[in-house]
Amino acid sequence: MSSDQKTHHLCRYRLEQAEEAMSEADLLLNAGHFRGAINRAYYAMFYAIQVLVVKNKVKVSKHSGVISYFDREFVKPGIIDKEYSKWLHRLFDLRQDADYGDMFEPSDDQCRQAVEQARQFVHRIRNYFESPSNS
Repeated sequence: MSSDQKTHHLCRYRLEQAEEAMSEADLLLNAGHFRGAINRAYYAMFYAIQVLVVKNKVKVSKHSGVISYFDREFVKPGIIDKEYSKWLHRLFDLRQDADYGDMFEPSDDQCRQAVEQARQFVHRIRNYFESPSNS
């Protein structure tokens, strides 16, 4: 398998991870497990961004580095609308609160909004990746 084939295969794997995390977010949301749903919604976005990182053969190791890369290389030049960056940053903070905050309980509305934004985010990254002009 060539290097390009390996890269493409890994990108597809990251997209599958993003879709799986979205499915988990939906299940958790519908079961009323809002902290878990927020976690999985954030990770759906994170895995989607990993598609861009892998596709462009960039080395980043921390969540903050992945987010910075996304903002610098895709949002700032206008490839991806800045609204997606706002959603990502908001969900990153919400996930931190949900996973590590003391006595933090996200609301039903917060959670539903986060899951829907993550769904749109993953869809946008998938469309970008699958666009013939980005092959």
